[in-house]
Amino acid sequence: MSDTWKAAGLLVLSNLFMTVAWYGHLKNRSMGIWVAIFLSWGIALFEYMLQVPANRIGYRSMSAYQLKVLQEAITLVVFVAFSWLWLGEKLTPRYALSFGLILAAVLVAFKK
Repeated sequence: MSDTWKAAGLLVLSNLFMTVAWYGHLKNRSMGIWVAIFLSWGIALFEYMLQVPANRIGYRSMSAYQLKVLQEAITLVVFVAFSWLWLGEKLTPRYALSFGLILAAVLVAFKK
């Protein structure tokens, strides 16, 4: 498996943790803010344990710019799924278009 694919897989996993850390508490608004903060911080630790190796591995085959663009695209894909499955929010055409434009940036960043 190439370093690019290894990095992408780790980035998907890290983004799952980070999306839960940042947005998971929105479904349970009765949770106190300090509980949400510390719980999110604890979840984010696992995100960093995956993000750092992803960047180290990915930097062997991609530039830092390419890594960042790839990470942002993965973040959007993970967020759309999370928002739909966990928060029950629908992806409207306006948001789909805006995310599509960002995903187009990935194609530009990786074009030779």
